[in-house]
Amino acid sequence: MPLSRTSRLKACFHGLSRGSRNQTRTLHRNTLTTFWTPTQSKKKSSTGDGVHEDGHDLLVRAGFLRQAQPGIFHTLPLGLRVLNKVETLIDKHMQSLGASKLALSSLSSQHLWEKSGRLDGRNSELFHLTDRKGAKHLLAPTHEEEITNIVKHAVHSYKHLPLRLYQVSRKYRDEARPRQGLLRGREFVMKDLYTFDLTEEHAMETYNAVQKAYKAFFDDLNLPYLVATADSGNMGGNHSHEYHFASQRGEDTIIKCSACSMSVNEELYVGKHDATPETPAGKHDVAVWAGPILRKLEKKLTQPQSEQEGDHVDSVLKVYYPQDCELNLHAIKRLHPNLETSNADPQKWLDAHQEHCIHLRDPRISESQCYLPHVNQSGSEPLRVTGAPFLLTKARESDTCPDCGARALHLHQAIEIGHTFHLGSRYSEPLEATIKDASNEPIAIEMGCHGVGVSRLVGAVATMLADAKGLNWPIVIAPFSMVLVGTGSNSADEVVELYDHVMHHVRNISGNMDFDAVIDDRERPLGWKLNDADLIGYPFIVILGKAWKDRKAVELQSRRLGVKEEVGVEDLAQRIISYSQKL
Repeated sequence: MPLSRTSRLKACFHGLSRGSRNQTRTLHRNTLTTFWTPTQSKKKSSTGDGVHEDGHDLLVRAGFLRQAQPGIFHTLPLGLRVLNKVETLIDKHMQSLGASKLALSSLSSQHLWEKSGRLDGRNSELFHLTDRKGAKHLLAPTHEEEITNIVKHAVHSYKHLPLRLYQVSRKYRDEARPRQGLLRGREFVMKDLYTFDLTEEHAMETYNAVQKAYKAFFDDLNLPYLVATADSGNMGGNHSHEYHFASQRGEDTIIKCSACSMSVNEELYVGKHDATPETPAGKHDVAVWAGPILRKLEKKLTQPQSEQEGDHVDSVLKVYYPQDCELNLHAIKRLHPNLETSNADPQKWLDAHQEHCIHLRDPRISESQCYLPHVNQSGSEPLRVTGAPFLLTKARESDTCPDCGARALHLHQAIEIGHTFHLGSRYSEPLEATIKDASNEPIAIEMGCHGVGVSRLVGAVATMLADAKGLNWPIVIAPFSMVLVGTGSNSADEVVELYDHVMHHVRNISGNMDFDAVIDDRERPLGWKLNDADLIGYPFIVILGKAWKDRKAVELQSRRLGVKEEVGVEDLAQRIISYSQKL
C-alpha cells in the first residue's frame, strides 16, 4: 500500500535526522536557556504610545549593548557575536591581500606623536596619560606612529617589501559630544591595515588592491554602499577614499553624479560655472559672509607671555555669493586655508578689521554688485574684488556635474564606515623609517593606512535596517542565522532533531556557507518568543507549530524579505540557502 504524503515526510525527516545525528554527535547546540539575551520591553511615552526607537535604542533594548558612560559601551554576548563575525569577515579579505595580523598596545608614546608632528596642541580629542615616572602616553586613537616605529627597526632592505600588517583593536577619542551610540563614541573598535612599499608606484598598486578587497568585503554584507573621493585631513597623504552607507542619520554628505563616475565627499566638492548668455554673472541677489584669516605667531623668548605662540587675526575675508545658495566653507578654505570658519558673527570682524579686508566673489556675482550700497552696509567699500575660480556654494540636487556637465548630481546623507589613505612618506620621513634600495641608497618607505570602523559598522547596519519590529542583520554578521521556536506541544527531542537536520543539510548543500542557529527553549508563550526574535533580528525564524504536528512542516519567516510560508522538512535547507543569497 503506497505511503501518504504525511507518512513520506515523516520517514524522510526521521531518516535524515538519524543520518545527521550520526554525523553531528559532537555538534554544539546553541540554546537561549544557556545563552544570555537580556532583552527589554519597549518603553511607553507619557501618552501611552511606544517611544520612537532608532538603531542604537534597539541595540540596547535587544541586549547587544549597555551604556557605561556617555560614548562608552559594554558589549554583551549578542553584540560580541556580531563584532566577532565582522572581524572574521575582515580576516578573510585581509588574508586575500597577504596581510599578517598583529595587536598593538592601546598605550601610544607621546614622544612619537611629537616627532611625527601630529601633537601640535590642537589635538583636543586625545586622552593623555602620565605614568608614575613622568613618561607621557596617549590612549591610541590610531597607530601610524607605533607601526612605523616597529617597521623602522625590523625592516632594512627593499627585499622585505611589500609588507602588509593589520589589527582589529579598541581605539579612543575624547569626543566633546558623543552621540548616536556606536556612530560617535569615545571608545570604538577599528580595523587598521598598514602597508609598506618601496616606491610610490608600488604603493599605488597596493592601494588599488586594498580598494578591491574593501569592495569585496562590503559586497559580502549585501548592502548598498557608496565610495567617494575624500579629504585626507590630519592623517596626511594626498589620495584617499571613503566608504559609506547611505542613511538620513549620517553626518556626511556624498555628492554623486548619475551620469558619470564622479563621487565625492562634500568637503572636496568644487562646483564649476561656465558663463553663457543664459547664465551671465549678476542675475542673483547677493549675500555676504565674513570671517577672520588667522596668522600663527611663533614663540619668542623676548615676547611677553600674552603675545607668545598662538593664532592671531591677520585680516578679514568678505565673501559675496548668491543669496539663494548655501555657502561652501570647504571651497573657500581651498583659497584661504587659514580662514577661521567657526565664528558666526561676520559684522564683528568687519567692524574691527575694515582696513584689512579681502574681498572674494562667487563667479555668479558680478563685480559691480559688490559695490552696491545695500551690499556694503558696513562701509568697507572694496578697493579690489577677486573672482573665485569655482563656485563658493554647496551643491544642490540636480546641479551640473563639474566632471561631465550633466545636470545629474544627487546628494546622499551617509555614515562613513571605512577609509583608505595613501600616506606616502608622511610618517616614514619624520620617524626616519628608511630602507636600502637596490643601489644601497636609503629611501623613505611609502606607506598606506586603511581603516574600517568595526563597531561603527555595527551601529550603521542597525540604523539602516531597523524597522518598527526591531533589528535586522545581513546573514553574514547576524548573531545567529536562524532561531528555532517550538510550542508547548513540541518535545525537546523534536526541536533538537530539526536543529541537527537543518544544520547538517544547509552546510552539506551549500558547501562553504557559514550558518549557525539557536533554539529558543525558554518557557515562554509563543507570541512572546516571536516578538523577542523580531527584536533581535535573526535573518530566519523557523516555527514548529500546528503544521509540524499535522504534516511535519514548519513556518519559515524572514522579515527583511517579507517571507512567511509553510515549508516541508525535505525542502527547508534548500529554501534557506536560496533566500540567504538575498540577505
